[in-house]
Amino acid sequence: MLHFSSPGTPASTPASAGTLRGLDRCKELGITAMELEWVQSVPKNVEHVEAIGQKAVDLGITLTIHAPYYVNLNAKDRSVRIASKKRILAALTMGQICKAKSVCVHPAFYLGMDPTKVFENVRRATDDIMKHQSTLFPDVNLAYETMGKPTQFGTLEEVLKLSKEFGIYPCVDSAHMHARSNGAWNSAKEWNAMLDLYEEHLGKKSHMHLHFSGIAYGPKGEKHHLPLRESDAKWREFLGVLNMRKVRGVLVVESPAQEEDVLLMKNAFGKRSM
Repeated sequence: MLHFSSPGTPASTPASAGTLRGLDRCKELGITAMELEWVQSVPKNVEHVEAIGQKAVDLGITLTIHAPYYVNLNAKDRSVRIASKKRILAALTMGQICKAKSVCVHPAFYLGMDPTKVFENVRRATDDIMKHQSTLFPDVNLAYETMGKPTQFGTLEEVLKLSKEFGIYPCVDSAHMHARSNGAWNSAKEWNAMLDLYEEHLGKKSHMHLHFSGIAYGPKGEKHHLPLRESDAKWREFLGVLNMRKVRGVLVVESPAQEEDVLLMKNAFGKRSM
């Protein structure tokens, strides 16, 4: 099954109601997944995180997580690299507690360095993180995201190569790829090529972690996300490729319109799959 996911608590959830009520609202709307937006910090209240996980199980809602933005596994400052690994490990550990499937991570910046050297730095940091998998997050995937700016580590090839080495799978953000290329990756032909490359590295997986939205961009890549109908995203064509390729997993619709666009894509995909 392909789950269409809310990017955090739906906007129509009563103000200040929190994640637990947000899960209820997803159920009311017929949304079957939610990405917990831990982009500022990872919660430390274990009981609350356990309650989120149990509520999601009870409601049949699949959880993914977006880890904090404050991560750079290629930082020149060793203390920043250490702090980045700790934030990722915290997100993965709490993800295990709430039974999340996958944790999306923005891995690094190039900082003007040779991409080959940056890859090796991120690879070493990933090795450090994955040494803790069996004890801290045995059931949670570490998903490095394809990134939207040329200054950021995270081409499709980079995240696929790392994922293959460590037995994980990436978060493929087609909007970021579209923005990073200043307008490419926006057709059935290109999305099929994207999935061909994915399968070449990782095989045909039973579960993927995907992001999609409209996006504003320019020569320097991503500017900001847009509602689907205000963008150039060929989202119906994208759904056609997902349906034809029988893609399964979680698709987080990272739209400023939130549940409006989640349901727009979910309902359109449902009609294609009938």
